[in-house]
Amino acid sequence: MALFTIIVNRTSHRVDADPAMPLLWVLRDRLNLTGTKYGCGAGVCGACTVLQGDRAVRSCTLTIAAADGQSFTTIEGLSPDATHPCQRAWIDEDVAQCGYCQPGMIMETAALLRAHRSPAPADIDRALAGHICRCGTSHRLRAAAHRAAEYAK
Repeated sequence: MALFTIIVNRTSHRVDADPAMPLLWVLRDRLNLTGTKYGCGAGVCGACTVLQGDRAVRSCTLTIAAADGQSFTTIEGLSPDATHPCQRAWIDEDVAQCGYCQPGMIMETAALLRAHRSPAPADIDRALAGHICRCGTSHRLRAAAHRAAEYAK
């Protein structure tokens, strides 16, 4: 066990953990931020996506040792009242069925919009290609990403 410091949702946290513990489990089990989901544990499905600065990262494959001293945003920190353009768009497009994978997709889209204010359909497809939605809401996901880009302007 070792002490690590991470900033999550603009708040500094000191965490005593095994250096190999994935950030996902620190977020969920140590900080009680359960919006970030466990899907595959291998960085393939995208359910665990959070922002590290402005870029989307898979928290299930990032160790707390590698995260030490870094700043992260989870779905809980995107906005205090679900008014972030991505959250509003997801609600307006009625994207979620089960909703399990949605926090990761919202965070991925938020990172995309930080990099590209007006993403092309191909940019959206590329950004969301690494995310798995078992409910099959891909047409609504893409519509929500486009709507979020409009809201963000």
